[in-house]
Order: sequence, then C-alpha cells, then structure tokens
Amino acid sequence: MSDKAPHTVQGTDDLLVSLCNSVTRVLNVASTCNVQYSGMVQRIKKTYLKPDIGCFVLFDGGFSGLVIINFSAASAMELYRSYLLNMGMSESDLASSHTSDEVSNVMGELMNQVVGDFTGKIRRELQTHITQNQPKMLVLNKQVQLSVDANLDNPEARRVTFYTASNNIFYLELAVDSTEFIKLHDFDANEVVDPDAIIAQAAPNHAPSNTAAVSQQTTADSETEALLKSLGM
Repeated sequence: MSDKAPHTVQGTDDLLVSLCNSVTRVLNVASTCNVQYSGMVQRIKKTYLKPDIGCFVLFDGGFSGLVIINFSAASAMELYRSYLLNMGMSESDLASSHTSDEVSNVMGELMNQVVGDFTGKIRRELQTHITQNQPKMLVLNKQVQLSVDANLDNPEARRVTFYTASNNIFYLELAVDSTEFIKLHDFDANEVVDPDAIIAQAAPNHAPSNTAAVSQQTTADSETEALLKSLGM
C-alpha cells in the first residue's frame, strides 16, 4: 500500500471560486460595497453580454477561456460612486448616468484590478501562467452572444450571481475548456498580492491630463467601434 498522500485535484469550479473571490476581494476593498456572491452556480451552454453594461476578458496560456461580467445600471452606478467617493472625490464631480464614458472607464479600471488579482492567484496556486486582453466595457441595450475565441475541445460554462450592499445584482459568466490541475508535490503559494496596494498604485493615475484623456478616449472609441462591428452590431 502506497504511503503517498492523495493528489489534490482542482477543476473548473475551483477556477470559478478563485475568480469569484477575486471579484469580491478587489471590489470590497475598492468600493466598500460589501459585494457577495451566491452559494449556487448555474451551468449554462452559452455566454452573453447583456444590458446595461457588459464587460469581457479573454484568457490564454495555461488554459483558455472567457470571463463576462454583466452589470445592471444600478449595480454599476453603486460601485462607480462608492469607488470614487472612497478615493476622495466629491459628489458633485460624479457622473449621473451609467451611459457616461467615465462610468465605463472606472468600471474597466476595477475589472482590470480584478483580473490582475486572479491571474496572480493562478500563477501562485496552480503554478501556471495565463495572459489576458484589456477588459472591454460596453454600454448595451440588447443581448449579444459571445463565444470563446479559442479552440476548446470540451468547453464548460458557468454563471454566478453577485449582490452589492444595496442588493443590486450583477452576473459573472465563465467559459473554459474542461480541465483539471493535479498537485504532484507540495509547494509554497507565496507572493500574495495586496489589493490595497493595487488600488493605491492606480489612484494617482486616475485623473489624466485633458490631452491624455482625449487621446485615451479616442483610442477607446475606435476599439469599441471595431468590436461592435465584429459582433454585427
């Protein structure tokens, strides 16, 4: 009889839990909105960008996949307002509508911090490496089906419901190839990333100069137009 300990196996749902924890960890520190997620997960067959604000990120490397977060107008505005007020901005400086470019930019910044936290955990805990594109935020008035831009042999998709402190709802959808990570030997999952440090680094760069802001917005508009055209919108 072997005296070796059983191998630890992590699969799709473990990746999902890790991603959900990154969402709550970063958003709770950034916005103090007490974001939580449901204890139940849905198995889904297709992934969609949905109104009012949809965000997506493609992953590649150790595994390939797609992450989508669909915010209602209320949840996006709650997170946006709480984040900027927490950063020291005044109420009068905040946008009043979820369709504002500033709301999309801030939500994109928050999602970038979430993705950074998640990829760091993947590197430490699974000892593999994934890369991702810049999160894309789109203000939508209709549903758009989005599939993984990768050759997946056995894709799996999940949807999780999130709640803010004011009980506003948003949804996370994950689509990845069915996979398992098997722990062959013990190792230290070190180099823990502090979300406070991530947010502190982003804070001084939150208000770019007018020239830089115009240039950044022009580039973002061009990318969004190209994306919408590729989606047939």
